[in-house]
Amino acid sequence: MAEEFPLADYHVHTERCGHAVGKIDEYVERAKSAGLTEMGFSDHLPLFHTIDASLAMSWDQFPLYLFDVRRLRENQTEIKVKLGIEVDYFPKHAQQIGHLLAQYDFDYVFGSVHFLDGWGIDDRRDIDRYGDYELEDIYKRYFDLLEKAAESQLFDILAHPDLVKKFFQLKPEPVDLYERVIKRLAATGIAIEVSSAGLRKPCQEIYPSRAFLEICKRYDIPITLGSDAHAPDQVGFEFSSVLEEIRAAGYSEIALFKERQMTMVKIV
Repeated sequence: MAEEFPLADYHVHTERCGHAVGKIDEYVERAKSAGLTEMGFSDHLPLFHTIDASLAMSWDQFPLYLFDVRRLRENQTEIKVKLGIEVDYFPKHAQQIGHLLAQYDFDYVFGSVHFLDGWGIDDRRDIDRYGDYELEDIYKRYFDLLEKAAESQLFDILAHPDLVKKFFQLKPEPVDLYERVIKRLAATGIAIEVSSAGLRKPCQEIYPSRAFLEICKRYDIPITLGSDAHAPDQVGFEFSSVLEEIRAAGYSEIALFKERQMTMVKIV
């Protein structure tokens, strides 16, 4: 998928996370063949609230992850490789997270919300928990936590910002809720990810939805691109569809990161 402008997939995992496959070098080779100019690894930081080898790397693996990505970042000449990390936001661990992140040379940090009071809202093993709540209440709780994640100033980008729709979509879309949330996100200067991963999930829709993205554009919230790849052949997955969505929402620039500094580049 050759493009005449910078194209970066910033959301790529490695097998260290426990739910991805393939060697790290295979992801890089796939990025090259997909015509990307940049790629970023952003594996899951070890979780603070639980130990589950199927959800995130262990603390013993963390330095090995850093070594692997730094090696690629230093030695790749055909494509720029960035060192990122995906961090689950837990308010009670915010200070601990901030102290840890400050110690490392990340190019960018994703903040994400996967858990509500320890319940994995995107984990199929926990899908029965949806029967315990009204979907509208789940959406409100999720977006409240997403706001807090942005306002914590710990993160550069919010990953898959409407992940809550993965299994069950609230219809009609809660655009008033989106508006309130996005207005507060805009005040923080944080970017959001536009991710093709939802096309592989039950919702069959890019994260975030067109309605959400259009409101983001009205508030001039910067965007990055991601596939949330968990296998080499998913790098750059359906980026043609992602580009169609962002252009339809009015975007003509994406954000690139280096040493946690954002630069805007034209894509059309």
